[in-house]
Amino acid sequence: MTILRVETGNAYDVVVEAGVLRRATDWLAVRAKNGRMIVVADEKVIDPHGRRLAQVLGASKIRVETISIPSGEASKSWAQLEALTNKLLQLEVERGETIIALGGGVIGDLTGFAAAIVKRGCHFVQIPTTLLAQVDSSVGGKTAINTAAGKNLIGAFHQPDLVLIDPEVLDTLPLREVRAGYAEVVKYGLIDDPAFFEWCEAHGRALLDGDMATRLHAIVTSVAAKARIVAADELEMTGTRALLNLGHTFGHALEAQTGFSERLLHGEGVAAGIALAFRFSATRGLCGWAESDRVTAHLADVGLPTGARPATNASGAALVAHMAHDKKREGGDVPLLLAHGIGATFLARGIDLADVAAFLDSDAS
Repeated sequence: MTILRVETGNAYDVVVEAGVLRRATDWLAVRAKNGRMIVVADEKVIDPHGRRLAQVLGASKIRVETISIPSGEASKSWAQLEALTNKLLQLEVERGETIIALGGGVIGDLTGFAAAIVKRGCHFVQIPTTLLAQVDSSVGGKTAINTAAGKNLIGAFHQPDLVLIDPEVLDTLPLREVRAGYAEVVKYGLIDDPAFFEWCEAHGRALLDGDMATRLHAIVTSVAAKARIVAADELEMTGTRALLNLGHTFGHALEAQTGFSERLLHGEGVAAGIALAFRFSATRGLCGWAESDRVTAHLADVGLPTGARPATNASGAALVAHMAHDKKREGGDVPLLLAHGIGATFLARGIDLADVAAFLDSDAS
């Protein structure tokens, strides 16, 4: 077991342990006010993970109320937020109760946002069941839904009270989902830890093949990196936390262009966005082509997309139109996460989106 502390205004622990879901009562019983817990779960994880959690809690006489949410990015919507908040109110949730988010990033974002606004704030716990949620979205307190204007534009900062990460649940995921989550693992090496990127190059395939020791190392390293960055800039006021968005500005544009559909999973968009960010950096002389090619090669080697073409044939102008709605936009400027090299990501301001559009039109990947 590894316990990592996230030092935010509402500090909390992230518990990483193979099999922790089977021992969830050790962590959750104290949070079961009124003898019950409300679990918001992705419909695809209710069996087996939701049922297992209910059995574990039930053995300690804790009643479980389960709310099922449809799978997919489309559930991060006004309609699902309204349905979820209404259901929570129908269950007469109290502010002192704890709502559990059981699923991937969609469930964590939706449940966390609902917990932030119902009765002006309820407690919630993250139990992420995808690699992407385990290494990234379950930690840090960003909650949101998507709108027609773009991804994650309506939301709130609302930290969980606890995160329980069980790598064993990843065995039930399709390889495509695990691979998509791996993009967020690689991201931490590229931000400021070149040694970890080297580790990814050596061990990425083992992680995808299910090696438990490799998965544990990747999860703990990623969560520790995110916890450090979040603690330094919880509300994204100084620009430090923005480093976590490497690949996301490009990636979100690709997701928006595909209508947030299953054609492009979030992690796949991030992978493509990371490769695009490095190639754009190389075209501007910010980093060497050797490092850019190395990043693209590793992502391609593990089967991730490395450019806009596999997801959409949209023009550069169409994609930068989505970027213009980026939530980091300030004074009309959309900052981009670019790189001076592997492990040297930085926030670039004053980039002309017309230059980005021209780059996207010329990029063949």
